[in-house]
Amino acid sequence: MSLVMTRSRNLALVSGFFLLTSVPAALAAEEASLEERVEALEQQLIEAQQRAQDAESGAREERMEQFARHMEGEEGFSFNGYARSGLDIGENGKSAPGDPYLTPAGSVGGAVGRLGNEDNTYVEATLNYLQRFENGAKSHYRVMLADYSQSSNDWTAADSQLNVRQVYVEFSDLPAFTGAFENASIWAGKRFDRDNFDFHWLDSDFVFLAGTGAGVYDIAFNDAWKMNLSLYGRSFSEFPTDTNVEPETDSTDNLVLTANNYFGPVQWMISGMSAADNSERVVAGSQNVADKGVHTMLAYHGDSFFGLSEGNFKVALMAGEGLGAEVKNIGSDGNLNEDAVSTRFGVYGTTYISDNWRIAPMILAETSQDRYVKGDEYNWLTANVRLADEINTNFEMQYETTWQTMDLKPQQYAGRSDAQGHYAKVTVAPTFKPQVGGFWNRPEIRAFATYSTWSDELNDYAETDAFGQDDFTGGQWTFGVQAETWF
Repeated sequence: MSLVMTRSRNLALVSGFFLLTSVPAALAAEEASLEERVEALEQQLIEAQQRAQDAESGAREERMEQFARHMEGEEGFSFNGYARSGLDIGENGKSAPGDPYLTPAGSVGGAVGRLGNEDNTYVEATLNYLQRFENGAKSHYRVMLADYSQSSNDWTAADSQLNVRQVYVEFSDLPAFTGAFENASIWAGKRFDRDNFDFHWLDSDFVFLAGTGAGVYDIAFNDAWKMNLSLYGRSFSEFPTDTNVEPETDSTDNLVLTANNYFGPVQWMISGMSAADNSERVVAGSQNVADKGVHTMLAYHGDSFFGLSEGNFKVALMAGEGLGAEVKNIGSDGNLNEDAVSTRFGVYGTTYISDNWRIAPMILAETSQDRYVKGDEYNWLTANVRLADEINTNFEMQYETTWQTMDLKPQQYAGRSDAQGHYAKVTVAPTFKPQVGGFWNRPEIRAFATYSTWSDELNDYAETDAFGQDDFTGGQWTFGVQAETWF
């Protein structure tokens, strides 16, 4: 019994010894393991913080690069606009008819000077988004909203012509493009052609190519020859195809294929067009409506004032037949006769004639035959001069004089009568600007006084035009104000 008790006591003593010695060791090991885990966690936090800082730094650098590209016009949103708005009051204290196309010749594109001759509000708002990709390629998205109204009211919803005039996407600097296409860009959508150009003083384009389609710009065959290729569609909608009381109607698209060639300052443009079934259209006085056509233009873009002084000039000769006989708005007129032929010539220049005086003379003329019906004839010529005297850095006096002559024989098309005679206009316009200098510097606010006169024979051309109105018969004074801006 004593031996058993002795062994039990010894075993208890040994167990107690091991227990007393192992607990502190376990506690120490546990404490060491906890410290390691805390240190590891701290290291992970430090590494995560560093990665976050690196990411923040990289994002900041990327934002700075994007900002720099945006400032260089390579990336980001931008906004462009054009607007004019004015009030034009006649001698009777009421709004006076007026715009560059108010004369009988205006019905076939014969514009006159616009200074002191506009009574409308027209606005364009253009949004752009430019993007550059890692491989160097660029994209350009554009949408343009435009509105036109002749009302003087602040709320013109009933009179508004709000419209999306452009919406397209263009790609450039594509690394896969080589050879003649190395510097080319491609586009698709609804747009104005990039290389349209105009007579600003007449609110008239030399040539206006637009619609919905696709194209390629700046194909370079060599250092001296570049070409633009495009295919535009123009819709001819809901035209009558018979003469019944309730006539049947049809619609079609005029497809316009254009090659625009540049040889330095020389431009040669040629377009072919086709509008299936358009020949079924019924036009009063004619059954021979065109369903195809051709148009061409030869132009020169000068970097001086006809070689005489500093400035610039442009000159163009255009011709077309069939659907191409509308030589300015290419492919836009579906009523043209299949035998229609037109020729148009335009030229303008700008220069300073002294330190403060600048001048912009121009001529635009057209002749066309068999335009809408067999035997019709439309001939007109416009001469216009815009002068400006820069009085000080914020004020100038602008002057404009216009003379137009016309000989129109419409053969009763659209109820129009023969018209032969002249139109003349003189405008004086005190003008304020943030800074004067050059014809292209905007914005500006101008007041004006305009005197216009014309041959009595022009009043009988059409009852629906300005000259057909009973109280608008020649020798008219108008007064007004107008703002104009672009950027």
